[in-house]
Amino acid sequence: MPIGVGVIGAGTVGGGVIDILLANTGVIRDKTGAEVALKHVAELRQELLSDFDLSGVRVSPDAADLIADPEVQVVCELIGGVKAARTLILQALEAGKHVVTANKMLLAMHGRELAEAAARNGVELRYEAAVAGTIPIIKAIREGLVANHIHAVYGILNGTCNYILSRMTYEGKEFDEVLKQAQALGFAETPPDLDVEGHDTAHKCQILASLCHSSYVPLERVYVEGITRITHLDVAYAREMGCLIKLLAVVRRVEGEIEARVHPMLVPETHLLASVRNEFNAVYIESDCADATLYYGRGAGRLPTASAVVSDIVDIAVRGGGPARAPFQYTHDIPVRDIGLLEGRYYLRLTTRDHPGVLGKVCTVLGTHGVSIASCIQKDTAPGEPVHVVLMTHESVESSVAAAVAEIDGLEFIEAPTQLIRAL
Repeated sequence: MPIGVGVIGAGTVGGGVIDILLANTGVIRDKTGAEVALKHVAELRQELLSDFDLSGVRVSPDAADLIADPEVQVVCELIGGVKAARTLILQALEAGKHVVTANKMLLAMHGRELAEAAARNGVELRYEAAVAGTIPIIKAIREGLVANHIHAVYGILNGTCNYILSRMTYEGKEFDEVLKQAQALGFAETPPDLDVEGHDTAHKCQILASLCHSSYVPLERVYVEGITRITHLDVAYAREMGCLIKLLAVVRRVEGEIEARVHPMLVPETHLLASVRNEFNAVYIESDCADATLYYGRGAGRLPTASAVVSDIVDIAVRGGGPARAPFQYTHDIPVRDIGLLEGRYYLRLTTRDHPGVLGKVCTVLGTHGVSIASCIQKDTAPGEPVHVVLMTHESVESSVAAAVAEIDGLEFIEAPTQLIRAL
């Protein structure tokens, strides 16, 4: 007997799910033996449904009708946002319906509550499409790497930011110019803050951190820094050092604590993540048994994201009447590590007046805080123009570097705040 699916929201992703369920159920049956059938679509904007042949499919403007439909066993929440989506998902779970969602913001903010509701009602809550789009990273962690202690995760998880940084790298353009280009091509929202300030990536980072370590990671404990301060100078200097700049989500286990952070990083050109360009996503995982693995694909888009949603539906159908699997296991209570304890190498770009003894004074400040310099780049400039001094540190503690930078920025010859970028 087919498992009945209801889709709430027929926008970009919801419309893609409808497309796949109308066209590819034969493929699903051939590969898995599972019968999946679209039974109900709920959408306020009925004009969005005009391109679909929904013969035999119930259509309504009210999501509550869909949740109450006895023919629907799996509810797909694809409206996005937080308040209304949270209410609908809780209603569906309490009604004994399985739920599939792509809503990373909701999961990052209310994942614990939703997981408890799913467990209480013995139903599934699946979210493969919430992180990295078509890349099956949730399945990889929960199934392929289930026997592994995961030491570190490094993820390019936002196509907008990766597109912008790629164009800055390979076309030598400034951030604002490329952002407008990304918006014109539909790779960036208007306003773009959720993407370029790093918050979209932080939502995904929170999900991965909680999943990898079976411990709840509060969203507010994820360190977040976006890409708006990255300039073409930083991109050029990074390449001179043999690196590219990428916005990364980082999840690591360090000294019994979880690092969960999002910020730009200098990635060596030899690293696999350096080759990920434009709107593509990738996740690099280091684990004890599987060693290093890389997962690559489109992180967004109508059909790629819809494909991930349908994969969750099919998993539920294949599982049949067996026991529901918890979306998260909160079996530990591991503290989240403060960013000030981070140890690594740092890129520092100072903007100074052309003044004798500048580098000596800067080195004195760094030395006072226990930060040593590994390399230095300083190029000639025209008389009267600011001088850029680029330093790469040896392994240092973040709090010491931050204190040194604060003191350096207070020196009389510093013309602009020092740029700090962490290195992978």
